[in-house]
Amino acid sequence: MATFTYTPDFGANKKLMPRIKSINFGDGYEQRYNDGLNTNPQTWMLSFSNRTDIEAEAIDDFLAASKEWSKSLDSYNRNTIQATFIQVFEA
Repeated sequence: MATFTYTPDFGANKKLMPRIKSINFGDGYEQRYNDGLNTNPQTWMLSFSNRTDIEAEAIDDFLAASKEWSKSLDSYNRNTIQATFIQVFEA
């Protein structure tokens, strides 16, 4: 697998959505517990601004398999790419 070596802009956003199950027992009592292993994957929304055409194309090529990004041409040889990186756990 290829390694992503590009540094994103400051101001990255992190989103956490833990997987939790719960059981209601009545009288307002509820028990919550983790849904399996690795229950708190991270999702990062990153921007790569002011990138040259060559660097933007390299980032674009890497992200082609993930299907979750956008690219805009800001001016001549200046591009912005926004992507969402989702942490996955493999055995």
